[in-house]
Amino acid sequence: MKVLIVVSHPRTNSLTFAITERFVQGLQAAGHEAEVLDLHRCGFDPVLREADEPDWSGTPKTYSAEAEAEIARMKRYDALAYIFPIWWYNVPAMLKGYIDRVWNNGYAYGSGKLHHERVLWLGLAAASLAHFEKRNYDQMLAQQLNVGMANYAGIANSKLEILYDTLDADQRHIERLLERAYELGLHYAEGSGDGSPAVEHE
Repeated sequence: MKVLIVVSHPRTNSLTFAITERFVQGLQAAGHEAEVLDLHRCGFDPVLREADEPDWSGTPKTYSAEAEAEIARMKRYDALAYIFPIWWYNVPAMLKGYIDRVWNNGYAYGSGKLHHERVLWLGLAAASLAHFEKRNYDQMLAQQLNVGMANYAGIANSKLEILYDTLDADQRHIERLLERAYELGLHYAEGSGDGSPAVEHE
């Protein structure tokens, strides 16, 4: 399986990038191909300008060169993974801007649907599982990503995995998070999803 991994974090020395590295190692150990798209280092512009505004007229639209290049990149892959810190109980603005511009009308929805077999949303949360569950933030984010976005765009097999307590200074905890990322890559193609908002805690 060929997997496109989109990562969003302003620092390459972050835990987000360490998690990405371990996830890729797991994928490769399972025999998958992977490309990492670093939204910050590639210079991606997350601002949706007029050229990339969805066209509701029903006439096929050619978007900006940058958006069309990223659409072409997505088409080369069988599956997707997004790795990001959870800020304000949501994806970072950089990643949201990428979705806005690339998962566009006529490609991801409207007259088109994404062909990808599955998508993993891998979020890193500074807060604890108990904190998220207290007000159902985990379910809220899963509903948005799995149903409102992935399922709407045609990907039924969508999963949100949250790694909690990422600011914990205990190195053993960090190692467990890194091992979990490896396992997610290693077993990426296993199981199935239905786009439900349920979050798996393991």
